[in-house]
Amino acid sequence: MHLQGAEPFLLPGGRHGVLLIHGFTGLPAELRLLGEHLNAQGFTVLAIRLAGHGTTVEDLSRMEHEDWMDSVRDGYAILSGACECVSAVGHSMGAVMAMLLSVEAELAHVVSLCAPVMIAPEQGVEHLPTREACTDRYVPKARRKLRDVPCGANNTYRRMPLVSIHEVMDVIAILCREIVRVTVPILIVHGARDHTADPKSADYLYENVRSRRREKFILPDAGHLLPLDAGVRELVFERTAAFLLEDAAQERTL
Repeated sequence: MHLQGAEPFLLPGGRHGVLLIHGFTGLPAELRLLGEHLNAQGFTVLAIRLAGHGTTVEDLSRMEHEDWMDSVRDGYAILSGACECVSAVGHSMGAVMAMLLSVEAELAHVVSLCAPVMIAPEQGVEHLPTREACTDRYVPKARRKLRDVPCGANNTYRRMPLVSIHEVMDVIAILCREIVRVTVPILIVHGARDHTADPKSADYLYENVRSRRREKFILPDAGHLLPLDAGVRELVFERTAAFLLEDAAQERTL
């Protein structure tokens, strides 16, 4: 059984593929509008579903972060087989995984949307019990219902397995250890009013990646849901497409 909106989607286009990676407890549908915008610009787009997502929270509780990375690797394998080059765009935890993918696979670019290198203080992650004490324990996950979004984009889990939050923290720790190996051209996008991923995360990434081409784009009135919030998402879509297209144009002139 899958929730509506959990279905991966492929939008055929040109020779440049873009892999879309949703965040923790998220769904591919959350990236549908972004995918359609990029496809209209000529990109082939594949949005994957991370293991344990879009089914049940019990499924999610059985997943380790390597299961999520395997989902990302599978998506990359599919897209790289169909396209000449591949870029990755990730939201939240998906952005962390996009950067980790760049360490082990050839990517043309990475776009990071609200990567949670640092968790916002109001999330209280410092009070997370030990991994052993988190087994079979769940906490509510509140998110406002969004309007003017694709079908299924509001079908996020309403509970989170505590043990899975440990897996999120593990994958963030891995990125921090590997950050100097991130050399891909990167666009770092963050909302200044993000109460999930501390906005200081954007500064950390910009200062620590080793990418020769890196850009930081801070939206002063935006929160965490950059791909979905009306009035914000349009700016994000345009900046993302411009970053990918500008780099491609530069490569053609070399």
